[in-house]
Amino acid sequence: MKHALLLVAVSCLSACAWGPGMQMDEDAFRERYAGKADAGADGAYEIVPIDVSLLSHQLEERRQARPAPLVDPLAQVAMDYDYRVTPHDVLSVIVWDHPELTIPAGEFRPAETTGNPVAADGTMFYPHVGLIPVAGKTLREIRELLTQRLASVIEKPQLDVRVVGFRGQKVQVTGEVMAPGTLPVTDVPLRVQDAIAQAKGFSTEADLRAVTLSRRGTTFTLDLQALYEQGDVSQNWLLQDGDIVNVADRSRNKVFVLGEVRKPSSRVMVKGRMTLAEAIGDTEGFDPLTSNPGRVYVIRGSFERPFIFKLDAKSPDALLLATQFQLQPRDVIFVSAHDLTRWNRIIQQIQPTVQLLWQAVDIGDRTIIIDNP
Repeated sequence: MKHALLLVAVSCLSACAWGPGMQMDEDAFRERYAGKADAGADGAYEIVPIDVSLLSHQLEERRQARPAPLVDPLAQVAMDYDYRVTPHDVLSVIVWDHPELTIPAGEFRPAETTGNPVAADGTMFYPHVGLIPVAGKTLREIRELLTQRLASVIEKPQLDVRVVGFRGQKVQVTGEVMAPGTLPVTDVPLRVQDAIAQAKGFSTEADLRAVTLSRRGTTFTLDLQALYEQGDVSQNWLLQDGDIVNVADRSRNKVFVLGEVRKPSSRVMVKGRMTLAEAIGDTEGFDPLTSNPGRVYVIRGSFERPFIFKLDAKSPDALLLATQFQLQPRDVIFVSAHDLTRWNRIIQQIQPTVQLLWQAVDIGDRTIIIDNP
């Protein structure tokens, strides 16, 4: 009986695949996806070693994959920007040498309360003129219209028209900014960066590369990080009435470091950038007692189309390759366990069972001796 138990234990120990925890079986991976790789797909369903040639190839791919500059649909409007009055705005009309037509604002009376409001139908009332349509017109056009209408009661009228209350056109700024809210569109062109600045800037969780602009049912994605770091002004669009600017959070820009590291965890990529060396370093490095640095994997893509890269970091100078290997959001870094570690874990798992069976055999032997003196 004892010999049988020993044989069972040895057979269990020889099967490393029975060891607890995750493990990367390269042969099983290739068999699982055999015949599924697309012709010419670089790295598809293959375990690609991380070496100098791979890093050079990826660098060239990143250079070629740089997106073309965006085209602001309001670029021409921005060049010839001239504010047009809308309903609910408040205008101030000053007629020189005719104070009876100008309501003084006074020190404690804001100009908005003493101005001439634009009604919902786009008209404004003014003495000696009556109702005049002003919505959709520039201040110059309104001034010329009032001058023509007042010429019949005032000789050579000289007047000025200003907007003292911008109430008709608004944009929304939401998401990861310090002060989300509603901003008015004024006579000064309002761009995406201006709106974010008026919302007191980005919060610490903002993803600068994923700023969305929603306009009349269509959503555009703007990369403000390219604006700040590369001077790509094509990302800084002019805003118009009804636009919604949303700054996404960076929660999806994570990588996951698992396996034999000292502190397995998920790490947020800073500004969407992180190298393999940084990810391993942020988790306090390889576990010196259990890890196998020669088998470090980066798993990328979906389950149906995975890309797996392998780094052999048994020599410390191989980590120079890791400093150049750029990660992507949702990458999984897996550090395999050493074969001796898996062996010891198997022993720890089966040791209580073997001891229990051994004790049962000893009790059985003693019982036989007592029954057969």
